[in-house]
Amino acid sequence: MLHPSYTDLMEVVNSDVEPGEQPIVQSRYSIVLATAKRARQLIAGAEPLVPNAADKKPLSVAIDELYKGEVKIVAAESDEETTAPATEEASETVSAPEEDNE
Repeated sequence: MLHPSYTDLMEVVNSDVEPGEQPIVQSRYSIVLATAKRARQLIAGAEPLVPNAADKKPLSVAIDELYKGEVKIVAAESDEETTAPATEEASETVSAPEEDNE
């Protein structure tokens, strides 16, 4: 079983949404996509934003980061969900920090 649960993750991600506004994450599918994207970033070499990440799998680290609010999900203009560190200004055009592959 996953800890925290999907519903707990969804509550944390949507906690910054004002009452009456559309929630950022509306389904378990959306939360799975966001954690999978962050896990791929970690595999590609992104620095973990939570302590004691060295002995955990990338997906577990991604879930911890979301649950602790270190990573935010922001909706892109094309309705895709991306992740960005919580320390950055979240806007609809901000995408996840990725290394340049040039």
